[in-house]
Amino acid sequence: MGYLIGSVFGVQRSLFISRFGPLIDTKPQTPNPKTRTPNPKPRTPFLVLALFLIVCLPSISMAQNWGTLEGTITEAATGEAIPGATVIIGGTNFGTAADEDGFYSLRLPALTFEIVVTAVGFTAWSDSVRVIRNQVNPLDVSLEEATVEMEGITVEDDAVFQDAGVYELDPETITKIPAPLKDGFRALKVVPGVVTNNELSSQYSVRGGGFNENLIFFNGFEVYMPFRPRQGEQEGLGLFNPELAGRVALHTGGFPARYGGKLSSALEVDYRRPEAGEFDAAVSLSLLDATANMSTSALGGRLGITTGFRKARARYLFSTQELKGNYQPDFTDVQTFISYRLSPGVELEALGIWADHVFRLDPTNQRTFFGTVSQDPRVPSNLQALWLNFNGEEEDGYQTRFGGFRVKSKLSPRLSVSNDVSYFGTVEEEGFDIGGQAVLYLVDPGSDPNNNDDFLTTGVAQTDDFADNRIAVDTWTAQSRWQYTTTKHAAEAGGFVRNLAFDDRLNEKSIVIGQSREGNVERVVVDSLLGATQFDEWQAGFYLQDSFDALAERGKFVLSGGVRTDYFSFNDEWTVSPRLSMRYRYSDRTTYTASLGIYYQAPTYRELRGQPDPAISVINSVNRDLKSQRSAQAVLGVEHFLPKNRFMLRAEAYYKDLKNVISYDIENVRVVYSGSNDAEAYAYGVDLQLRGEFVPGIESWANYSFLKTNEEFVPDFIGPGKEGSNPRPTDQTHTISVYIADYIPGDNSWKLHMRTLFGSGLPYTPPIEGERIGQIVTQVPGDRFSARYQRYFRFDMGATKEVVVSEKGFRNPIRLELTGEILNVFNMINTVAYSWIPRSDGIWVRTPTRLTPRTVNVRMAIKF
Repeated sequence: MGYLIGSVFGVQRSLFISRFGPLIDTKPQTPNPKTRTPNPKPRTPFLVLALFLIVCLPSISMAQNWGTLEGTITEAATGEAIPGATVIIGGTNFGTAADEDGFYSLRLPALTFEIVVTAVGFTAWSDSVRVIRNQVNPLDVSLEEATVEMEGITVEDDAVFQDAGVYELDPETITKIPAPLKDGFRALKVVPGVVTNNELSSQYSVRGGGFNENLIFFNGFEVYMPFRPRQGEQEGLGLFNPELAGRVALHTGGFPARYGGKLSSALEVDYRRPEAGEFDAAVSLSLLDATANMSTSALGGRLGITTGFRKARARYLFSTQELKGNYQPDFTDVQTFISYRLSPGVELEALGIWADHVFRLDPTNQRTFFGTVSQDPRVPSNLQALWLNFNGEEEDGYQTRFGGFRVKSKLSPRLSVSNDVSYFGTVEEEGFDIGGQAVLYLVDPGSDPNNNDDFLTTGVAQTDDFADNRIAVDTWTAQSRWQYTTTKHAAEAGGFVRNLAFDDRLNEKSIVIGQSREGNVERVVVDSLLGATQFDEWQAGFYLQDSFDALAERGKFVLSGGVRTDYFSFNDEWTVSPRLSMRYRYSDRTTYTASLGIYYQAPTYRELRGQPDPAISVINSVNRDLKSQRSAQAVLGVEHFLPKNRFMLRAEAYYKDLKNVISYDIENVRVVYSGSNDAEAYAYGVDLQLRGEFVPGIESWANYSFLKTNEEFVPDFIGPGKEGSNPRPTDQTHTISVYIADYIPGDNSWKLHMRTLFGSGLPYTPPIEGERIGQIVTQVPGDRFSARYQRYFRFDMGATKEVVVSEKGFRNPIRLELTGEILNVFNMINTVAYSWIPRSDGIWVRTPTRLTPRTVNVRMAIKF
């Protein structure tokens, strides 16, 4: 039996279950003769306006409240010009470089700054300088020749270059990015190569990979995303607490042999280890969440403690959506990282996480208007409305526990070793019993939108949905890592053993209510799963890698090579992954990077189970012949430092060839695997980033990514709708992300933060007509990923006022931060899925499930 034509409850519930929810395809949709899919035009003027503001707003503030600092840099002894000398603001990367005549010109806010001037072979110069508004402020500097080479003198133009595919985010910047929820995972959407289409979800896709293809490490311990959410509201806050982080790095591809088990990316989050005498604490409260965190040291710096508490109740945010009801989300977590220096060569580390999330919803109704309104009397309007009424309730949630303990030992000046053990456990529950009726209307644009008496009814549908699902996951991991360094080599070896246990119970059913041909009430079960299964298996792996200087000049040309091997007991499979990377510093301003490697992802429970057939028991749906997915990846990159504006321009191109692919669909945020190695695929693209300080001391950046990823089913799995090469679910051709920080004109205690996200439409699989049962029309998937959603675009803005309440805090001044945010400033309409509702004449109408509209949030934080 096919599936009912779309989900009236959309991706938010399984009402009129649509197995092909948000799927992906690059081919234009071929409409079914009985399918009408109105597609409103994108709001191009809003996009242009947003880009205009992003580009011009910093320039406007500069024009109003900035001055110019200019002069000549010369040698003190001879008076000759020093070409290429750098002029920067002390403590920042904001500045410029002198030209061939030693002349420089630098635009600065009308404030007092410490100006630092450096040049190779000369002693650095610094002094305090006041910049007067709308004036040219002269400053000539003479540098003394350095007669003795002082240790610690650095060349400012020698910027820090990253390995291929590695992008770092400043944790403090993450907390400032305006977003609906202050979640570290959601902040990754401003990294090049990360697909973006849903602000409610913490799931992310990197360079065409799936949500389940990303490694996540907190202080070297691996943690996991929720295993089976249906939509972003169910996820709560991600485990990544940016308030505790000291370093965040995302490997978007080409990562070394120490990382294994996933195809797409590796995220490293290191929670802070406070220095001796350090004490920092902060408390914040907003309309959506509350946080408290502290970092301190004791015992002369031998003991460091970083801990944080978060509470999020985003009822205010969720209630702005078209689906109305009593939202009761409640997320709580506590995380603590402890480090203790037992002796000069031995350190102990421990990380603990406790998280509890409950999402409750009593839905009442939903009113969605869609289609087109014509301003031309010769062209008829096609404005439609979907009104839904519900009864019942939903309660979902998860409880996550994590504990990790590590011993780090320095056995000699060159040899160190670390050994650790960790436990990750989570229980996810999903329960709902909801009935609903959907009515489709044709709407006169001049009628009252709140009065359906003037609407023309074109279709009615009714369903009942029930679920009582539970999955428990327990993961134990023991691992060891050895490092040996010499003058030119940094060798490393390590291994791990892991036990994976899943206990899964499925009990869900969807019923369509309609009339038989005789006019009697017909209840048709269109989807039903009932069963339970257990899974208890072992994984093990070992790796060896070395990085070494290939040339006499240290750091000029660094080669890194490694190999890892992994074993999975479930399918008795061994894999071997060789990897190679290089970094060549062509000059102080330009560096080239490249990587080449083989990556495997062993199937875990979700891939092994696939999508159970209602006619087959859940336990029998687990595929023991499934092989690890394989990806051969190549990455080539270049970084160039622009000394005049002190910006970094970075470009990377990549190609992935994938074998043994387990195809999947995406239903909102839920990944549904086929359970078979049924396809081959490829992905290629380019990531560009311009990064720097547009204003002193605050970093900004702009990213553009191009992506193409397609899959083709192997002969044994070719069938209707699966012929030829089709886009993969994450095939977002164009992605733009921009983050800009600026001062409020005239007052540098005010800071402005702006984020823009744009993504071209992701593909999905439209339905075609299936079996008719009485008056009930069923649906089956049409051509795979042959249609696309509309583009995703949002512009978020926040302004923060910082006030020093008291200079005499415990160890730091007491500061008050007041923040106001406008989220989705232009109130852009973004669609995450479609529902398909049959009209009385048999034509199906596509109705959108939309994300959050414009929302205002305010936040207060006290730091001391």
